[in-house]
This record gives sequence, structure tokens and C-alpha cells, in this order.
Amino acid sequence: MYQSLIPADKARLCADAIRFLSADAVQRANSGHPGLPMGAADCAVALWGNYLSFNPEDPAWANRDRFILSAGHGSMLLYSLLHLFGFDLPLDELKNFRQWGSKTPGHPEFGHTVGVEVTTGPLGQGFANGVGMGIAAKMAAERFNTADFKPIDHTIYALMGDGCLQEGISYEAAALAGHLKLGNLVYIYDSNSITIEGNTNLAWSEDVEGRFVAAGWHVLKVDGHDHAQISSALAAGKAETGKPSLIIATTHIAFGSPKCQGSSGAHGSPLGAEELVATRANLGWQYDAFEIPQEVREICKNQVEAKKLQYASWQRKFEAWQAANPEKAQLWNTMWHKRLPADLAAQLIAAVDGKDGATRALSGTVLQQAAALIPSLVGGSADLAPSNNSDIKGSPAVQTGSFAGRNLHFGIREHAMGAIVNGMALYGCFIPYGATFLVFSDYCRAAIRLSALMKQQAIYIFTHDSFFVGEDGPTHQPIEHVASLRLIPDLQVIRPADGLETALAWQAALEKKDGPTALILTRQKLPVIARGSAGNDDIRKGGYIVSTPAGRPDGVIMASGSEVHVAVEAAAQLAADGIACRIVSVPCLESFMAQSQEYRSQVLPAGVPRVAFEAGRGESWGRLIGCDGLFIGIEHFGASAPDKVLAEKFGFTAPQVAERIRAFLKP
Repeated sequence: MYQSLIPADKARLCADAIRFLSADAVQRANSGHPGLPMGAADCAVALWGNYLSFNPEDPAWANRDRFILSAGHGSMLLYSLLHLFGFDLPLDELKNFRQWGSKTPGHPEFGHTVGVEVTTGPLGQGFANGVGMGIAAKMAAERFNTADFKPIDHTIYALMGDGCLQEGISYEAAALAGHLKLGNLVYIYDSNSITIEGNTNLAWSEDVEGRFVAAGWHVLKVDGHDHAQISSALAAGKAETGKPSLIIATTHIAFGSPKCQGSSGAHGSPLGAEELVATRANLGWQYDAFEIPQEVREICKNQVEAKKLQYASWQRKFEAWQAANPEKAQLWNTMWHKRLPADLAAQLIAAVDGKDGATRALSGTVLQQAAALIPSLVGGSADLAPSNNSDIKGSPAVQTGSFAGRNLHFGIREHAMGAIVNGMALYGCFIPYGATFLVFSDYCRAAIRLSALMKQQAIYIFTHDSFFVGEDGPTHQPIEHVASLRLIPDLQVIRPADGLETALAWQAALEKKDGPTALILTRQKLPVIARGSAGNDDIRKGGYIVSTPAGRPDGVIMASGSEVHVAVEAAAQLAADGIACRIVSVPCLESFMAQSQEYRSQVLPAGVPRVAFEAGRGESWGRLIGCDGLFIGIEHFGASAPDKVLAEKFGFTAPQVAERIRAFLKP
């Protein structure tokens, strides 16, 4: 906490500046959400002015406090704060709110606007991202803090609204945060009782305080427009290190607007020119649109200067800490830069070289080797680690009061798991993964999409990848899921066929620092694929020739994952009938499509009929097989039976596949 707090009257002046910057920007854009920024401005000033630790000249400082606007529709609140507190966000950018090419899009976007910690929009995701950041901070502190200096000693703050708490993901994450006693979380709940359709009592009568107390949180209640109460609660929240803190701040949406305060109309619509004039008169604001009083600028500048002094002090102590702790300093550089060994591929391949088995088991073996090489690699499962093979052996679990381990237990919370993994990736220092059955990827799809949008290195391990799950039946048998995941832009989806492809899939995931990866893995055992001249570089291109006849082939059979070895067997049967087929394994469609046209034409020669074979829906293969190609897959839900029975019933045995291809090539 800073020694010099903003006096209440000056804080109100700063809050009003935020209110009118926000309302004026929304009015100018004729689009946006003025209500939340106007209502939450007092809480924001108390936090940013007095408690939040940051340096606008080094926005990536490892020990900065993180601030997450989980209610991302109130983005003008954040943009106003960033501008007033010295970040590189000029006033002209606020004037261009929601316009093409501006740094002030409708919802905050990580990587697009300096100082934005998280891309928020889908409500509740930011809440759960903060829990991931809190876990990562505890784990980093355990690794680096010493008796003489704590390089990791900061707080994760978030501001959310009624909508965030109505989304189930928030309570999934809150339950885990309470269980882990994440005392480095201080969340402000902007409780204005308004949603788009009207008062929250239309669909909500929950005791939020009681629920969070039951989840193990420290709960405080304040008048969200009383600076002294807010500041006192923030101090108490920061001082409570044994529990996460929730500050329930009762506010008025569109505070100060004579007609719009407390109304649902202020949630997502401009106030209107006349109402802005009336609001200025009501609050005694005598400044024009986008005019910021010099006194406000001086107040914010003085607070930033105090923060910079703390930053400089940390830097001096950090340099001394590095000199006194060379091993920890080396680990710091390795983890924060997420460095990988130069021979990563060779070491991962060696772990599974020549081994057959289910790719989930092979992945587990590769994971052990990767974890031994890369201290940043951490993660866990949504209560399915024994099935996902996702534990790092020899490492303890992250549990209450013990954050030295590398294995996370998310509980049966796939929705929160995805967002927590994103939060850990955004925090830095760690390469996180989360694991579950592929069919449950639907539960974390929103977080996966945001991983891709934010270009975060999050790894999703999805096992039990097809109807070959067997007896568990259609509820647990993914059909459309691989195709659905491939639709997410910038998500690397890899479905390996054996140990070598699995090792190289992990290599691709660990080297991809600008986006997420989904590893799609089998439950059933698979044989080692006999390859011709294809090398590791070819496999990494996402599609490559496994085998091919001496002359021009009669057809090309493409397959992924568990279908590659069946395609090989089917091709052998076709060869006996004089039909020569090339086999192409396509573990990653995205990578293959990113290759040059020349390479793709070498693998898939023009004029040769094409077949694609995969245990799922076939829409994503259309780019490769065209209108005249053949897709062999499954376009209906599965059934409960042993996997070999299902293969027979659904036409996935080698003789059945060979017959389909024979009829296609020689009608």
C-alpha cells in the first residue's frame, strides 16, 4: 500500500473524469456500455490510485499487480484508467472508441492494447483467468522467493459484475480458489443489480455473500461510491493472505445520470446528448467532452511517480537477489523465457522410440521426458489424470499451502480448467496444460477460443478421441469434436498415429509460443507405423507420405490418428487386387494447409482421386478431397459396445475400408 492515498474529494474528481471520458466515448461512437464505467469509477480510482502496483513504462514487469476487467463490456473504464495513469494510450484513441484500427475496441483485447492483461468479453472468463494467475503467482513465489527478498509479491485484482457471477464458470473457479486459499486474489463485485433485460431479480435471488463464504472466501461489503469504505476494504483484502477476498460493492449503474442511473437502458446504450448535458449539471462537471482537468492529471501523475519508486526499489533488490542466488536466477530466466533444449525433438522421440500403445499412454511417456527438460511445464486434469496420463510423475500436487509441485487438480470443472490454464499462460513463467476426455472439450470451448484469440501457449490434452471409447456409449464418444476444434482459427489440432507422431506433436505444442494446441489422443492401442523415406521434418509439416507405389498411384488415402494403420492395411489388400494407393498421414490439417502449394502438390498429386479416412465427421477434410473425393467417417452418434464390435458395425475394419475405396476407384 502506498503511503500517500488520494483524499476522498480528489478521488471523486478522478472518478467523475472517468465517468465522462467513458460516457463521451460511448456517445461519440454511438455504441458501447456507459453504465458500468460510470458506476464502478469510484472503486477503480481507489484501486488504481492507491493500491495497484505497476509501472506504465514497463507494462510486462513480472511483479506488477494484475488487474482484470472481467466485465469486459465496461471497457471504457479500463481505457480511461490506462490513459490517466500514464500508459501508451493517447486521448485520441479514447475518441476513436470502437472504430476501425483503434486501440480501444469494444471489449479489451490482450496484445492489442498496452496494459490489458486479458481478453475479456464472455462473462466469467476473466474471473477464472484471475484464479489461474493467482495459482501461477503462488507457484512462482514458491520457486523464487527467499528469506531476504521476494521477487514475487503481488496481488491479482479483478472487477466483475452481476453477469460474471451468474455464469457458472465463476463459481467453478471460485470453489477452487477458496480450496487453495489463494490469498493473493482481491476481487471487486460491482453489484448494481442490473442486466440487459432489467433488474437481476428477474432471474436471480442468490445470496452471493453466503455462497462465497461457503466457498472459503473472505467477504467484505461496501458502498461502492464511498471512497473511504472502498479503500478500507481494499486494504483489508490485501492484508488477508489466507483466503481470497471478495469486496461486494453496491453501486448505481450510470451513476449521476438523472434519467439513466439504475436503469437497464444504461447497460449497453449511449446516454444521449441531452442526458449527457443533464448529467454534467447533476455532477457539477464543467468540462467539455474529453476534457480532463489538470488537477486530475496531476493526481494521477503523482501516484504513478510513487509507483515508479517502488518499481525502482524492486529492481535494485532483484539485481542483488540474482547475484546472491545464481541458481534461482538461472531458473528465473529459463522459466520466464520458457526456454527449450536444442535437442528437444530427439529427447522426446527417444522416450517412445519403437513403442506401440494408445497414444494417450505414449503421450504420458513423452510428458515425463518433457517435464524433466522444461521446468515451466505444469498442468493437470479435470479429475481424469489416470485416464489422460497427464500427471508429472515424481512431482507433488499443488494443494493448499503447498505450491512447489507441478500437478494441478482442477476437480470436475472443465469450464474453469480451460480459463485457469489461460490465466496461467497469461501470467507468464509457465507452459500450462489441461486434460480431459475429448467429448468434454465442449465444456472448455469458450476458453480454447480465447486461447487462440489471445495467442497464448496453452496445451489441451484430449483423450478418448472417438467412438472407439466403446462401452461408455454415445455420450462419451466424440463424433463432431475434432472437426469442431479445427474450426477455431489459430488452434493447432494434432491427432497423432503412433509414438513418433505423438512425440513430434508434443514438440510442436511446446515450440508454439503464439497460440494453443489440442492434442487428440486414443484410448485404444495402436501399432507403430512403418514409414518409408519420410523424416521428422516431413511429419512436422502436418501431412506426409507414409508409403507410395513405384509409379503414379491410383488413389491417395489420407488418414489421421487411429485410422492410419487401418488405411495401411486396407492399401495392402487393394494392392493385392492391382489397385496401388499412396498412404498419407495428416496428423495436423492446419500445419499441412500452411505448407507451400509445391509441397502439398508433391504429397497430393493433381488428378489422382483422393480419399480421407477419420473416425469423426468429415467437413474439415473437404479442402483436401474436393467435391469428387471420398470421405470415410461417421456422421451419426455412436453406440455402447466393445470397440472391435463398433469397428465392424460402423465399417471401420480394413476389409470394409478397402471395399469402400475399391468401389470408389473402380466403380
